[in-house]
Amino acid sequence: MADEGLEPEVVSIFEHIDKGENFLLSGGAGSGKTYSLVQVIRTCIERYPYSKVACMTYTNAAVKEIERRIDNKNLNVTTIHDFLWDNIKSFQKDIKKALVSLLNSEDSKIKSPDGAVGPDFFDHLPEGIQYKEWTRVKDGHISHDEVIELAHEMFKSNKLLCDILKDRFQFVFLDEYQDTHPLVVKVLLEHLQVSKKQNIIGFFGDSMQSIYDDSVGDLNAYIVNGSVKEVKKEQNRRNPNTVIDLANKLRSDGLQQRPSTDTNAPNMEAGVVVDGNIKFVYSNGQNLDDVKKSIAWDFTDVKQTKELNLTHNLIAPRAGFATLMEIYDGDKILDFKRRVTDYIKDEQITTDFSAYTFGEVIDELGVTPTAGQQTFIDDNIGLFNTARDYPHASFSKIYVDKEALIDDKKHDEQDENKKGSKRDALIKHLFKIELNIQLYQENRCNEFLRRTEFKVTSVADKIKLKENIEALANGTVATIGEVIDLADAVGICKKDDKLARFIDKNEYLYKRIANVNYSEFRKLYSYLEGQTPFSTQHKIKGEEFENVLIVLDNGGWNKYNFQYLLHPDIFNGLTPAKKKSYPGILSRTQKIFYVCCTRAKKNLVVYYDNPDDRIVQRAKEWFGDANVREVK
Repeated sequence: MADEGLEPEVVSIFEHIDKGENFLLSGGAGSGKTYSLVQVIRTCIERYPYSKVACMTYTNAAVKEIERRIDNKNLNVTTIHDFLWDNIKSFQKDIKKALVSLLNSEDSKIKSPDGAVGPDFFDHLPEGIQYKEWTRVKDGHISHDEVIELAHEMFKSNKLLCDILKDRFQFVFLDEYQDTHPLVVKVLLEHLQVSKKQNIIGFFGDSMQSIYDDSVGDLNAYIVNGSVKEVKKEQNRRNPNTVIDLANKLRSDGLQQRPSTDTNAPNMEAGVVVDGNIKFVYSNGQNLDDVKKSIAWDFTDVKQTKELNLTHNLIAPRAGFATLMEIYDGDKILDFKRRVTDYIKDEQITTDFSAYTFGEVIDELGVTPTAGQQTFIDDNIGLFNTARDYPHASFSKIYVDKEALIDDKKHDEQDENKKGSKRDALIKHLFKIELNIQLYQENRCNEFLRRTEFKVTSVADKIKLKENIEALANGTVATIGEVIDLADAVGICKKDDKLARFIDKNEYLYKRIANVNYSEFRKLYSYLEGQTPFSTQHKIKGEEFENVLIVLDNGGWNKYNFQYLLHPDIFNGLTPAKKKSYPGILSRTQKIFYVCCTRAKKNLVVYYDNPDDRIVQRAKEWFGDANVREVK
């Protein structure tokens, strides 16, 4: 069949397919890997009309995008977790056996609260093992992480399962492979190969965009041993020339990108690739808002202009929800509580503390806070005394994680919420209140009335509703707790069982949050709904914007260090312990910086506060002398 209309890289891929070889399409940022993936899938369907094609990708949004481009009964597009579960879920006897084996293995991350279990541990479950958004092993409920380890265990020891999958799908393609757990790659490239049946495994991605923990990162070992044949896609359709040049200096895998020759590429104007603008700006303690003023971009245009920070903690003060972030990610009293409970467990203390307060437990055990915890306690002595008075039985079970506050952030308002949000019941309830307020303010009355229990039977009711909405939205009712109570009392958003359970289990946490001004939650809402220019550097992978500002600040996160990236001689001055961790930190930092830089379609500014002379010199080598300046 003719290859007319196919990209050269896709032609090369089919040369490997014709030989029965697995392949990897490696393409840098903006190379059009998804376009190539779609071409490969379509061509497979045309050339092999009786074959089934499975395509796994990282997110539900990516699944929908591929399904939008290709609608064919022979194509099955899913997330990785759904694909694995779909191929093992019918083998309940094998699932139970494998899960018992994992629960009894010291190397497994799947644990049972009951410790070692017998072979009949799951026999009582009428519906067998189920894949849920949560994990309750005893009830036979497993979630994302467990599915990967479980599938690996099953395919490793069950040749029939491998035969069935290969019979079912003659082509299995994995998008964004670099973000995939290594066990998934083992299933595809090691365990499935035990089966003598034929199928083709294809990978699409970029090793330089591997920015998540526990991901495979690259397929170098499989390329070396011949399991996978690599095809490189070197064009760049997104970035201007200046960003392409910078990105090539950052790559460490030998792939060097070049501007696309396609005159219809997004980075083309009048048939020529745009040059764009890159800048490295620095200051010595200057306020970041002053730096942003010197850039002179419209940061209210949140669709096209983004400020990228490494952590949510760095964003919170600037976006206006610092207190909420401190409660969810900086409460050292709860850290101390965890220290106490860990001490009880580690020392195997058997005292019955069910009738004790938290303070009485502390006094009896003599456990002392760390220096950082003590400083926080000293600064919040009233809060600590309140914590001391809580029953230990309930206080010890409070669990708080910042993901419960900031999970499921959108890029913009058109973005869809993901499946399985980690937000807690309180934050979800506040989202309901805020959404109802906005529905009213946008005159979406029918939708508002469907979502609320406010009854409008007279003009007086309408006037009262208007007054209540204004009180909620304009700060007349000041705190989060007061807003929740008023919204419940007037029927704008009733308290439900989920909120009641949250308050019952997390009284200490709820009282802290309830005293925060509601206006701060509204700032959080705007941030999470994509109504601000702020984003974390991890969140924007796969996105693109006209203007990108990257703030180089580690934010106390020791997995990253921008000084390592920009200071060429810093390794020599490190302690032996830091020298040992240096390569991993440098690689991780280099990749996140590469991802951030390559989001820019026109203008890129990188900001560093208080650099030394060597950092400024490195910046000049990368950005050019004329593009490095100090903001005073």
